[in-house]
Amino acid sequence: MTASSEPARGAGVPGRAGRRGPTAKTSAAAAFALVFGVAALISVLTVILSWIGLLLGVIGVILGIVGLKMAARPGVTGRGVAIGGLVLSALAVLIGLAFAAGISTFLNNESGVDRIQEKVDDLRDRLDN
Repeated sequence: MTASSEPARGAGVPGRAGRRGPTAKTSAAAAFALVFGVAALISVLTVILSWIGLLLGVIGVILGIVGLKMAARPGVTGRGVAIGGLVLSALAVLIGLAFAAGISTFLNNESGVDRIQEKVDDLRDRLDN
């Protein structure tokens, strides 16, 4: 076959619902909402990076809302992706806030802080010996 007799790339492949023409594009905000949601959830679950996950989660929630609004436009898809990102981001924010509340409650409890201080002192004594 010569180059001129080969079918054009994508020729004969119908678009969405059997139509030919421009295909819909996924909203960038929806895709970023999903990425930020996953990153936020992973960060929050490591507990050490919980504050980063909280920040990423807030950004993901904002991008998810923007992605939902953009997905309502004609020729733009990504409603499911935006909802997934929004759910993951909101979950990360809730878990991050729960960790922050638990940590601050524990640190405001004097007996909890005293127990930590005793453990640190015991470890220091063990290292000195």
